[in-house]
Amino acid sequence: MKKKALAFAAMACSVAMLLSACGGSNSNAASGNTAGSNIITAYNSEPQNPLVPGNTNETGGGKPVGLLFSQLVSFDKDGKASNEVAESITPNADATQYTIKLKSGWKFTDGTPVTAESFTKAWSYVANAKNAQKCSSFFSAIAGYDDLQKDGLKGDEQLSGLKVVDDTTFTVDLNQSDSVFPIKVGYPAFAPLPESFYKDPKAFGEAPVGNGPYKFSKWDHNKEIALVKNPDYKGNEDVKNDGVTFKVYTDDSAAYRDIQAGNLDVMESVPAAFTKTFKTDKKVQAYSEAGSVIQTFTIPSSLDHFKNDEEGQLRRQAISMAINRDQLIDKVLNGNATAATEFTSPKTPGYSDSLKGADNLKFNASKAKELWAKADAISKYDGQLTFSYNADGGAKPIYDAVVNQLKNNLGIDAATNPIPTFQEFRDAITNRQMKGAFRTGWQPDYPSAENYLWQLYSTAAADGNGSNDGDYKNPAFDDLCKQAAAASSTDDVNKLYQQAEEILLNDLPAIPLYYSNASGVASLNVKSGYAFDWQNLPTYTEMSKK
Repeated sequence: MKKKALAFAAMACSVAMLLSACGGSNSNAASGNTAGSNIITAYNSEPQNPLVPGNTNETGGGKPVGLLFSQLVSFDKDGKASNEVAESITPNADATQYTIKLKSGWKFTDGTPVTAESFTKAWSYVANAKNAQKCSSFFSAIAGYDDLQKDGLKGDEQLSGLKVVDDTTFTVDLNQSDSVFPIKVGYPAFAPLPESFYKDPKAFGEAPVGNGPYKFSKWDHNKEIALVKNPDYKGNEDVKNDGVTFKVYTDDSAAYRDIQAGNLDVMESVPAAFTKTFKTDKKVQAYSEAGSVIQTFTIPSSLDHFKNDEEGQLRRQAISMAINRDQLIDKVLNGNATAATEFTSPKTPGYSDSLKGADNLKFNASKAKELWAKADAISKYDGQLTFSYNADGGAKPIYDAVVNQLKNNLGIDAATNPIPTFQEFRDAITNRQMKGAFRTGWQPDYPSAENYLWQLYSTAAADGNGSNDGDYKNPAFDDLCKQAAAASSTDDVNKLYQQAEEILLNDLPAIPLYYSNASGVASLNVKSGYAFDWQNLPTYTEMSKK
């Protein structure tokens, strides 16, 4: 999403965080003339919020933020981590403290140096509840986090677990062992911020100053965000173009047609109307491979008859079993996805398709009716269950099909509730205004099961402190995730996360539908570098028209 809530595209779309942005073109979408230049034009949705890394957890903002800022580590196309701003990240014996040394010479695009304090102040700002940053929960393992969740804060209090040693060295003390920490810091929420940010965070979000491979040029709201190559960037990316302009679409079919016409260069989704034909379309360059994005829908834990108790669990399991995922993928997505078997993805370390409870994700209409009847015996439910989604992203065919299946296979009153734009949709989720189920999804921020599990379903990420949009809370799940973070061997880590997933497969705080293929199209103007990375996103820095 994640990163990221994804705006969605029927074929799969999400940094952020929750899936990848989708949409289709406004006639006004293209305001910049990039003909003849080596500027890549890329499909996007209007970001939910200003472009501040710690307050960006959906892909409309996540894609530009990811190119404007560099973190301690970066990931290559396959998700392999390498130090970027960091010279070294060194744990103590039990991984409860890390010493971080920075490479010298890094600068922000305003010319000021990137120092240890650029990180410690930024992380503390995001963690501080007074500042209401959407990625706050990513810092919950750092000592002092709980103190920054109290009432009466000013907003400039610092995490006690962060200590600046000198301009290029700082230490991080954690509440518990965390073996994932050295890759977690590659997520943009952990980006450094220049001093100018604190003088006027709102203005900064409209014209961000970063240290990444690109620098900010302009943001014409609801039309485009223009980035240009940063000549002072000294990181791991080898930038092959002169800039990336993200063009905002509210109709993904119009975006596809712009790809065909050469008016848009790349989009990381394929509209439902084109999923049958895009691979043989001579007017585009097609891409479709197994991916890391999961598509789900969430039923809020506060919803009557669907709480995390026996009745609620029975209803959630019944709804999940009443959905024929293979039919959805075959008939609506034309085969461009894989039925979900758990809560991570086939590209995630420790993934399994045979966990206890996986049967709850398999189509079984008779068992679904039986479970629903058991729930009705506890407390009769005669309400209408609505399914909300953003109407600008191509999700309509999926949710029309889901609702029809639930009516036919379970006999319940279900209906869709389209919300016009991704921004309005995410705002309704953020403000806890949803009165039924709503579309969710996840594009990984770093290659670990922890990112799909702890960041989406932990108590720490609920109540607006992270991406737990349904406010699910289960102490047993939390405890297994904490044990996994402290485990020293890969086998132990995987086993513990799998045990945590088995709790989710019973409780179903969200209902997994399918794993989106990394699918998309590029225009014929793109001459080299067109591929997709481990987040199902185009390799923007590598693309060139020359």
